[in-house]
Amino acid sequence: MISNPCKMDLKLNQMVVRTEEVVKINISELSTVIIENTAVSITACLLCELTKRKVKIIFCDEKHNPCSELIGYYGCHDTSEKIRKQIAWNNDIKQAVWTCIVADKIRKQSNNLTRICHPAASLLEKYIDELVPNDETNREGHAAKVYFNAMFGMDYSRGQEIPINAALNYGYAIILATVNREITASGYLTQLGIFHDNVFNQFNFGSDIMEPLRPLIDWHVYNLQLDKFEHEEKIRLLDIVKYMVTIDGCSQYLDNAIKIYCKSIFDALNENDASLISFYTYEL
Repeated sequence: MISNPCKMDLKLNQMVVRTEEVVKINISELSTVIIENTAVSITACLLCELTKRKVKIIFCDEKHNPCSELIGYYGCHDTSEKIRKQIAWNNDIKQAVWTCIVADKIRKQSNNLTRICHPAASLLEKYIDELVPNDETNREGHAAKVYFNAMFGMDYSRGQEIPINAALNYGYAIILATVNREITASGYLTQLGIFHDNVFNQFNFGSDIMEPLRPLIDWHVYNLQLDKFEHEEKIRLLDIVKYMVTIDGCSQYLDNAIKIYCKSIFDALNENDASLISFYTYEL
């Protein structure tokens, strides 16, 4: 995270950050760079190299909230073939994958409520049992209303301008950017979703895939017990990509688990087999 005014450039495969002192970071060690300060100058040469090395670059606005990200045109050598496959995915497999995604999201929401000993956890489990293909009955929406009120109080609303929502939005933006990086790095288009299809959303596919990752952000924000959301809190939330989770029977950093999870989604869609999806679990 780049938080202070500085100049950034490229030298010998290193990202060089120049303030009163000079800090050099090997680009091979980076997965995400967040430019939090609008008084940062960065060379086009560095931006091109970071994009080429598939490092996600997120820019923040004057309020230090994520407002945009840099996405390369070409994720891998066979991008054209991947896009043709993506366009050809049939509705049956897209609906099957989306149903699995919704089920896992609600299951993780239920697990969060179980951790805080809230009785609404059993209601969310019931919603999973009631799921139909493509979630035509909107169990996801019903679960969300119950879940957020249980986690953050009956007076809570996602539309309120409060530290909790600022933290959730910040965390979701980091996760979405990480998922978008994997989509583009694998040669697919972020615009073409399997459920989300808003013509004004550049990241429909990322919005689909990230859904089971949201409860992890929720749980972390819940435990932060926020009365403000400023620089220190953002740093603590950013550390979530270094948390250990379990996927395919192995412990992984969340950043690596997202790679595995995203690849399993692509495999499921290409092989017409939703059972290929690998979901993660976590204990915080």
